[in-house]
Amino acid sequence: MENIDLKTTDFEIPPEVLDQIQQNIQDIIRNFDIPDVNKDEVLKKINFMYSQTRQMTVTDALTKLYNRRHFESNLKREYMRAQRYKSSLSLAIIDIDFFKNFNDKYGHSCGDYVLKELAYIMLNTFRQTDMVFRYGGEEFAVILTETPFQTAVIPLERLRKFIENYDFKFHGQDLKVTVSIGVSSNTGFETPWEMFDDADKALYDAKRSGRNRVSSAVQ
Repeated sequence: MENIDLKTTDFEIPPEVLDQIQQNIQDIIRNFDIPDVNKDEVLKKINFMYSQTRQMTVTDALTKLYNRRHFESNLKREYMRAQRYKSSLSLAIIDIDFFKNFNDKYGHSCGDYVLKELAYIMLNTFRQTDMVFRYGGEEFAVILTETPFQTAVIPLERLRKFIENYDFKFHGQDLKVTVSIGVSSNTGFETPWEMFDDADKALYDAKRSGRNRVSSAVQ
């Protein structure tokens, strides 16, 4: 097993470590000198608790979307799959415009409300084969499988318009929420992280160009 860098703050157990712990527990229980029926019952309960814990390691607590750790592993896997099968893959990074204003004006509970609403909207916008993540703070990432750039722009633009016209209300107060989106595809890159950097550059281009728009680094 790899050496794990234990941090004193914000520590998360990597999924592969949880898998090893789970396997060790099962081996120990199977060696107990008790009837097999009892072993099976204990294993069922432990497997249920394990599945819940495993899910927590890949899920953002606030939005219930997949978290950054899960994004990074899935981006690498999907990129390698697309390269192997010569298929298209697109990546979008979504940032809430002027998000800090919501926290400053109405409090952090307002910011949390906006994040959760956006997570709900995105989950109902994209296909089941696409993957939506909370990358961090007010940023989200979407991996669009089997999707070239020209096709990816369609649901992203639809999402942008829907959010712009959505009726956000917090404690009776109307909120105007918009997002900026940067998008890239797996064309001309050697690694998934190059594609990510390209989408990130596109996001900043969208913000420099006035926000509330979908942009690519190469127009």
